[in-house]
This record gives sequence, C-alpha cells and structure tokens, in this order.
Amino acid sequence: MILRGPEAASSLVRGPQALPRAVITQLVRCARDAGKTVALRACGSEQELLDALRVAGQARMEIALIDPGSCVDSVRLHRVLAGLAYPYVEAHDDSTDRPERCLPAGLGQRVAIVRGYCAQSYLLGLEIALEHLGCTEIQGDVHVGT
Repeated sequence: MILRGPEAASSLVRGPQALPRAVITQLVRCARDAGKTVALRACGSEQELLDALRVAGQARMEIALIDPGSCVDSVRLHRVLAGLAYPYVEAHDDSTDRPERCLPAGLGQRVAIVRGYCAQSYLLGLEIALEHLGCTEIQGDVHVGT
C-alpha cells in the first residue's frame, strides 16, 4: 500500500496532488511483475492517514510506502509508526532543490528513505519494498541496490 499524507497542515482538508498517470501505471506494473498488488491512498487529513495505517495493520499489510506530507512532525503519527507491526519505506515526492523534511529516526520498522526524485520516488520506494520482501525478479526499468 502507498499512503500519501495531506500537503497542507490546516483545518482545511487538502490531499496530495494526483500522481501522474504514467507513474501510477509504472507502480501497478512493477508490483504485478513481482507477483504483488499495490493500492494507492491519498489522505486529505492527518486523521485519515492515521486511520489508513491502522486499517492496513488489521489487513496484515506486508509492507507500506508512506509519504507523511505535512504530518511529518505529528506526534500522533510518530506514535502510530512506532507501533506498526509491518515495515515501511518512507518516500517523498520532492526534488533535490526543494527537499521535504523526513520523519525522525527510530520510528518503527523503517526500511529506507527515498527522496529527491519527485513522483519517481514512489517507484524507487516500491522497488526497495519489493526487494525487502524478497521479490528480486522484478522486470521494471528501475533498479535499486548494486
């Protein structure tokens, strides 16, 4: 599952901007090639992100890709991440010239942080997540690691 947090920390609900269709297609293809499925959830508020993380745990999620968005400093999010029963890759859809802040170290089972590649960060994060699960026969155009 790919969980994207809200972009604005205000009382107004504002979810993240839509991912480009080409990136979504690549994400689905990459997961399918590894024998997995992927779900994308764009959360419009901190509470929605927290609820999605809890539901994913009840659904026995193998691994998640999480972009905390504007919730990066949320104590509530930190508490939920610290108690997750599944690993996650932190991904940010930022660019190298405008980096977003990352979550603090030591929150749960974070496998890696991917940032600086705009929307392609999600694809790189998915590749890392799949490799973490032992899906090494990925046939995509992007390769992570050595």
